[in-house]
Amino acid sequence: MRCLSVCLAALLLLSSLLLVACGGSSPGTVNLSLSDPPTCMAPQGPYMHVYVTVQDVQIHQSSTASNNDAGWIDLAPQLKNNPVQVDLLGTSNQCFLAMLGSAAIQPGSYQQLRVILANNGSQVNNNKCGVAANCVVLAADPLNPQTLQLSSEAQTGIKIPSGQIAGGQFTIGSGETKDLNIDFNACASIVVQGSGQFRLKPVLHAGEVALQSSSTAISGMIVDNGGLPIVGGNTVVALEQNIGGIDRVIMETVPNSAGGFSFCPVPPGSYEIVATAISGAGVSYAATVITGVQPGNNLGKVPLTPVGLPASINGQLTSSNGSAGVAVDVTVSALQSISASTQVTVPLAQQSASTATLSTSNGTCPAGMDCASYTFSLPAANPSIGAVNLSGDQTPAAPGAGAVTYTVDGLAFVLGTNTANCTQPEQQAVVNNVTAGNPFSAGALAFNGCN
Repeated sequence: MRCLSVCLAALLLLSSLLLVACGGSSPGTVNLSLSDPPTCMAPQGPYMHVYVTVQDVQIHQSSTASNNDAGWIDLAPQLKNNPVQVDLLGTSNQCFLAMLGSAAIQPGSYQQLRVILANNGSQVNNNKCGVAANCVVLAADPLNPQTLQLSSEAQTGIKIPSGQIAGGQFTIGSGETKDLNIDFNACASIVVQGSGQFRLKPVLHAGEVALQSSSTAISGMIVDNGGLPIVGGNTVVALEQNIGGIDRVIMETVPNSAGGFSFCPVPPGSYEIVATAISGAGVSYAATVITGVQPGNNLGKVPLTPVGLPASINGQLTSSNGSAGVAVDVTVSALQSISASTQVTVPLAQQSASTATLSTSNGTCPAGMDCASYTFSLPAANPSIGAVNLSGDQTPAAPGAGAVTYTVDGLAFVLGTNTANCTQPEQQAVVNNVTAGNPFSAGALAFNGCN
């Protein structure tokens, strides 16, 4: 018996030594934060506040794990008993809106996040929404918060897939401490329904950042071609990254009165800055595209070129399961080419947004379909393009000569979710020879096989 005890002790000691010799792993620590550079905040946009109540954030190593699969890890376990209500519009140029918590997790690579919001019947401390847990506050009616309707996904987990995580995954090593930020694009997430109610269709991205470090910021100043801030009107600046040949919007913001803008925190990577404007006098400015921008870059002055009256592009969205209309969410973007293989998203300055999300519904629609209509005001000019200049102000080339072409791009989703819908969830329409002051039709983007 004594021999057995001694042998077991020796075996345990040997195992410990082997573990140390092989570099035994210990948990890493994740600090979780939330950010959102907004475009729809008054006075440019219609909202004073957008409140959401975060009840949990989870992470998983598998990109295909469903909500009920084992292996989900809570990154902010204290939120379950003490949900945090966050104003996604925050304050101008504020980098972080909230620190959601910290957690120890095993070393490895993680490819999916889920953000869980409290349902609107939950009790919330110091609730800014009155009776609901999630709401919008309109600049036109600041005393009456409007409930923000949630899909079931918002309560079971808003998925942030690997394609919306910087670098495709979040990796942490043994004993490391890393900062993980979730960017919640409130302005792209609010859908105004025909009934006048407001619904959440969440748009989120995530990535590793360095908290409180200027190396995570991209900043600059939007000016006219005389070097002065653009007076009145609206200016929208988008931070974009190439996904399958199209620069999709990762963050969006509006400059201050002096033209200054900042994106933070920005995960490592290469980005494009795309900016458009319309002045208080109704003069539109061609999109300026600065390529190859990285976190830590200060761009100095970024000039926009005035090109006269805007053009308008209108179109219709239709959705059907093949025999009857089906309501879907469609995110619609206006694209322009900057090379033979790359298109950028041109922000919708007059609408104070980078993209628009619409819900189809039954109404005056083609037979057997739900539908929605849109009209975009856009500069009637090709973009002004330049590679980033790290030694001073930006000097992009003048807008390209020749016919002006836009591609209207539509992405269909299951109502209130980030889940792609319909047989072909992406539809496009090309609009050629766009000229100033004139309307143009993109026809219909028809989504079939929807559910």
